[in-house]
Amino acid sequence: MARMSDLESVFCRTAPWRRFARRHVLPRVLSDDPIGPDVLEIGCGSGAMAAAVLTSRPEVSTLVATDVDPAMVHLASRTLTPHGDRARAQQVDASTLPFADATFDTAASWLMLHHTIAWEAVLAETFRVIRPGGRLVGYDLPDSTRTRFIHAVTRSTVRMIPADDLARELHRIGFSVVEVEPLGLLGAYRFAAVR
Repeated sequence: MARMSDLESVFCRTAPWRRFARRHVLPRVLSDDPIGPDVLEIGCGSGAMAAAVLTSRPEVSTLVATDVDPAMVHLASRTLTPHGDRARAQQVDASTLPFADATFDTAASWLMLHHTIAWEAVLAETFRVIRPGGRLVGYDLPDSTRTRFIHAVTRSTVRMIPADDLARELHRIGFSVVEVEPLGLLGAYRFAAVR
């Protein structure tokens, strides 16, 4: 599994990013989607989105925030400390999730699928650990000249995902009620699917 560049990793640790995520991103990607009580976040980075979910969604009783990068897991653990036993951070490779089938009501992927390279395997694993009737929610960046340029400048290893390809793959894996739509924020798209 690929990792973010050092520059992106530093950016994800900043207070401005956490504020931006809480104020502008989370309301657009979650809206009124039902989630919880058991939530898995794949690629949690600093834990900013996980903390925002826990703060805004009291129905979430357990949130497991995962990341392949041990430095991010450490930071997420610190970020999630105020939420007590409702949250934990764990180092995990998303293409081989260490959770039993049908463990979570919701899985979330916030701006990280394009970093996984083998995103199809990540989606298949995510499908496996979501309970029947559960949801996958998240957002990512489109495959565009701008996003390829940004990642070239930051020297990140990525595999950008066209929105149509994501929708097709979600259907192929077995998700139903698949929605992939523009987020209205930096060209990103929001996605949601039901298992």
